[in-house]
Amino acid sequence: MRKQILFVTYQNEDFDEGFSYAVDLAKAMNEDVTILMAHKKGIMEKFNDLMTAVTFAEAGELDTARVVLSENLDRKYERKLNLLLEKCRGEGVVTRVYTVALDAIPAIKDFLKEKNTVDMVILSPSVADNSDISSSDLQKLVRTASRPIVTMGRQVYAV
Repeated sequence: MRKQILFVTYQNEDFDEGFSYAVDLAKAMNEDVTILMAHKKGIMEKFNDLMTAVTFAEAGELDTARVVLSENLDRKYERKLNLLLEKCRGEGVVTRVYTVALDAIPAIKDFLKEKNTVDMVILSPSVADNSDISSSDLQKLVRTASRPIVTMGRQVYAV
């Protein structure tokens, strides 16, 4: 199996930020790209989803409540993900996508335990700039991952 670059992002944010860099790097290094989509919900998003599901559940619509909780996320990113995968195919880069219900750091640790073909980990700006990830957690990941961890920040434009 070919070596791969692991691009880590959040599925419910701008997950395509920084992805073109990962694809260009994979082409230059003749490697595949694996996208690891972790999940992070803000407190208001969680609350709104939960309240909508509770409303349906109270009305006896349990199946609808389940659908609200599971499909809300799928509709938002499915189309964008398909466009990214098409771009990769056009560039000749083999791409795999894994979606996990964990936050980024535990998801990376679990993934690296299972896969030994990962050559490098790239954290998208949505992950690297995340206020929920402490610098000590990031430093611990860098020390224990035994692979290069590349962080990306959002570009700030001066006016």
